Amino acid sequence: MKIRQDFPHRIREIENQWIMLADGTRLAARIWLPEDAETTPVPAILEYLPYRKRDGTAVRDELTHPYFAGHGYASVRVDMRGNGESDGLMEDEYAPQEHADALEVIDWIATQPWCDGKLGMMGISWGGFNGLQVAALRPAPLKAIITLCSTDDRYADDIHYKGGNMLLENLGWAATMLSFSAAVPDPLLVGERWREMWKHRLDNMPLLAETWLNHQHRDDYWKHGSINENYGDIEAAVYMISGWGDSYINTIPRMMENLSCPKKALLGPWMHKYPHFAIPDPAIGFLQEALRWWDYWLKDVDTGIMDEPPCTFYLQDGVPPAPKYLERPGQWVRIHGWPAPADEVETITLNLGDHGLESGGWLSADRLIASPLTAGSLQGEYIPLWFGADFPPDQRRDDGLSLTFDSAPYTDGLDILGQPTLSATLTSSQDCGQLHVRLCDVAPSGESALITYGTLNLNLRDDPGTITPPVPGEPMNVRLPLDLIGYRLPKGHRLRVALSSASFPLVWSPQKRADLTLKAGSPTLELPLSKVDYIPVPFEPAESATPCRVETLRAGQPRRTISEDVGSGEVTVTIEDDMGDVRFADHGLRVEQKAKEIYTSHPTDATRTRADIEWHYRASRDDGEGRFAVDVTSRYHLHCDETIFYLTAEQIAHEGKTLVSQKSWTREIPRTAI
Repeated sequence: MKIRQDFPHRIREIENQWIMLADGTRLAARIWLPEDAETTPVPAILEYLPYRKRDGTAVRDELTHPYFAGHGYASVRVDMRGNGESDGLMEDEYAPQEHADALEVIDWIATQPWCDGKLGMMGISWGGFNGLQVAALRPAPLKAIITLCSTDDRYADDIHYKGGNMLLENLGWAATMLSFSAAVPDPLLVGERWREMWKHRLDNMPLLAETWLNHQHRDDYWKHGSINENYGDIEAAVYMISGWGDSYINTIPRMMENLSCPKKALLGPWMHKYPHFAIPDPAIGFLQEALRWWDYWLKDVDTGIMDEPPCTFYLQDGVPPAPKYLERPGQWVRIHGWPAPADEVETITLNLGDHGLESGGWLSADRLIASPLTAGSLQGEYIPLWFGADFPPDQRRDDGLSLTFDSAPYTDGLDILGQPTLSATLTSSQDCGQLHVRLCDVAPSGESALITYGTLNLNLRDDPGTITPPVPGEPMNVRLPLDLIGYRLPKGHRLRVALSSASFPLVWSPQKRADLTLKAGSPTLELPLSKVDYIPVPFEPAESATPCRVETLRAGQPRRTISEDVGSGEVTVTIEDDMGDVRFADHGLRVEQKAKEIYTSHPTDATRTRADIEWHYRASRDDGEGRFAVDVTSRYHLHCDETIFYLTAEQIAHEGKTLVSQKSWTREIPRTAI
């Protein structure tokens, strides 16, 4: 990545700016401006997050926001209520208070002497979500947004309930936020009131997993903040971006189809990071591309960005499976809208039949899908995020626990682009059940690489808002779209469809082991294939502003391990999310964060499924003004029986050796849909 310092505008930074809200709450902002902005006002770009501008996102902020300021924008990074140095409490994600505060922040920015009244919002993940949600409220200054790795449906396409099954990330992210929300305000910015602010947050810490577990199907709670309830609410221009290595991809075809505002889409090979520094490579000149967008919508400069085909996709080459990729070779294509025109993407139909996966095949007899509840340990992380062994390795062990159908080798390969879709008739042995479908690339050597997958809770098979338990032995017609994918199957490789009745720890086990039967007939896989020509790389090389000065005291060591108790059959997946120990050179803040997630399942007994997560957070300043030292340990535990989830949590906070807060929770939550 090229580091830029030769910008058209000299930059002035406001390290900490208080934004006073109507109720007296102060939000903390960090602002980068062109030096002459107060005499020559400019448009503004807002990023609005709970992740602490002082340390949590400082490294990426300094790569990005000064770059925009250097090109003639006021770039504003605001910590949400109850986070970082901002006052107040945060009770939940995407709450009405969060949106109301955002509207006040936008009005404040638009009326500053350095702002010309026009605004854009940009963000990834949480910031991508609330960018869409705030755009749906139509604040007058907001003309355009860039939303990365985000969703239009908070129930079906977030970290909660994929296909109606509860993702283990539902608990994992609740535990992450329990720790993140306990981070301390920096005394250098808020003074001696930091202790009062910190204690207030600790004393009022929400138990997010309880809230999310109390809404197991798509109800009004999830409809709030889901823009697919009314796509027409958004009038600002929307540029939506994600990567095949991320989990937030299916929202892009839905938004391209349903948004009526000006829109563009971009999907590259990346994990859950901004594309100018994400892996796998190739990274792109995302900041230059963003400037083309901002210049067009906020400065009325015709950059040509809206003359291009609206969808730009990277078709990544099939490569040997690995738990981590630094690079994914491939080719770029452009599509004239989504759903794609028939001459650009065509769909072929393959049957799951007696002779494997083939056109026109037939399944002459029922086939059993009888996976142990431990199947799925090689699925990989739902969200590759912390640069560890997050990607799915060789799938052959999980394939062996599944019902599989292989194609003949494709002599010329295939270019897959879209959402493969399985249609089949099933029965369940119980009044519950899960169907998991993986599409794999099988090399001549036998290696099986995951291309894409889908998962379905059979209790919610027809409608994620309506609970309809299976009747044991009664046929059910299911149609399951797999995740959107762009993939080049190499010449001579086969396709494999693998069907399983469990996938742990991707999703929580069903109420009891439920074997499935794939009924005889013509189960099908609809396979979308790209027919467009490849194009040269359509982006400039990656650039950024000068990186943040950070001293690494201990490098992070993320790990993912799998173990099996041969005697009991239990399988345990352990994920260590370790971000290391660093000191920020500019202000001396030292931060260490690490977590261990332990997920265990039993092959036949669903009541032995359990999860234990522990986070450690330490922050300090060793010398000079604002000296302090705090540490917080946060824990979550979840287990179940057929009817109840048993949830416990604990948080212990110290300043030095003094106990500041010790809080525990014990909850029993009925199982209603999962």
